[in-house]
Amino acid sequence: MANNTIEQFDAIVIGSGQGGKPLAIDLAKAGKKTAVIERQLVGGTCINYGCTPTKTMVASARVAYLANRSADYGVKIGHVEIDMHRVRERKRHMVESFRSGIEHAYEETENLDWISGHAKFTAPKEIEIALQDGSTRRLTAGHIFINTGTRNRLPQIEGFDTVPTFDSTSIMELYHVPDHLLIMGGGYIGVEFGQMFRRFGSKVTIIQRTSQLLQKEDLDVAREVAEILRDEGIEVEVETQVIHLAEGEVTHTVRTKAPQGLREYTCKDILVAIGRIPNTDDLALDKAGIATDERGYVKVNGRLETNVEGVYALGDVKGGPAFTHISYDDYRVLKANVLGGKAESISKRVIPYTVFMDPQLGRIGMTEKEAREKGLKIKIANMPMKNVARALETDETRGLIKVVIDAGTDRILGAAVVAMEGGEIMTMLQIAMMGDLPYTRLRDAIFSHPGLGEGFNTLFASLKE
Repeated sequence: MANNTIEQFDAIVIGSGQGGKPLAIDLAKAGKKTAVIERQLVGGTCINYGCTPTKTMVASARVAYLANRSADYGVKIGHVEIDMHRVRERKRHMVESFRSGIEHAYEETENLDWISGHAKFTAPKEIEIALQDGSTRRLTAGHIFINTGTRNRLPQIEGFDTVPTFDSTSIMELYHVPDHLLIMGGGYIGVEFGQMFRRFGSKVTIIQRTSQLLQKEDLDVAREVAEILRDEGIEVEVETQVIHLAEGEVTHTVRTKAPQGLREYTCKDILVAIGRIPNTDDLALDKAGIATDERGYVKVNGRLETNVEGVYALGDVKGGPAFTHISYDDYRVLKANVLGGKAESISKRVIPYTVFMDPQLGRIGMTEKEAREKGLKIKIANMPMKNVARALETDETRGLIKVVIDAGTDRILGAAVVAMEGGEIMTMLQIAMMGDLPYTRLRDAIFSHPGLGEGFNTLFASLKE
């Protein structure tokens, strides 16, 4: 039922992801009459489909991996079985716990109206919401924040519509371990899920269109990742494109094209992990005159302002690195600017992230390729993890540490750490970068023995000042 009454708010937040949720609560606590609109599940991608559920399942897979190689440590535990029902229920419990915490926070916050429905613009500062019961509400506000995130991108492949496939959300609801899981895409999602299901017991094939996995990484880092996956029995095919899918009664046929020629795979389970697209196509942004780029991401400046005054975008929907911590930093910038009267910007922030394969890949700052493309004079510190005592003692020697250093100032420009707790080791380097420390301070530091940090002594000792 249509409603022509326009309700007046001070602020409207469309979407309740990791940036939108705290922003809405802080706006309301600051005395702003605020509406937060969510058409699906509060918490956004991270809690419902991304970080929380996947890392919970990755933890289960690591336990299976360690159990299967327990004899390497002199421990005999017998045959290992995977209970996917229990894995799934553990994941669901974790997600529901996090989500219920957000819902409780919304309910307890004064000045906050939590609305379940689908929002779209009708004018630059007006929103119409299709509610679950079929009715509508119309809202207006001086400040509107778009936090609608992204969704899985689907391929344009002959036969794709005829073959059932999984995406990164639906595959986490599996109640069985696939006999053979074929993954289309060798990015972060493909790598994490590929290793996870291999450790659960599946035969796994990863098909990557480009010449390397993890396309944004340096080639030597990507090769190390591929070698780790192959070492665990995963088939990794790069420079390979899926060109046709054909449905069968039980199994399906996947035809690929590579420089070596055509090849066919037969499998029942296919995971599509070829990237994501922004949730902007059904927001009617044109009614508000809000500009997007050619891929549909909302255009913003360094202060996260769109081209329409008073309208902002934060999180994955604005493009750029799609990480939860980036969305949260967007919230921090908007809080400082909108509520604190400051002029903070996202333009110069250094991006850290971790790929939760095992061993982890932690990344911060520039790659070697990026530094050389900028014409910077650099030197590279590179060391295999087998040179670290702690890695040897725990039999976790796969991986490497690679650090990009400014040759003139000895400051760290970036790093890639493929190692046990690689994300935590990367964070140590990030803190050094934040403190503007030269690499020599880490080279000459006293670190606890035997710890992972003391690997910096060996890593940087090879460099000439």
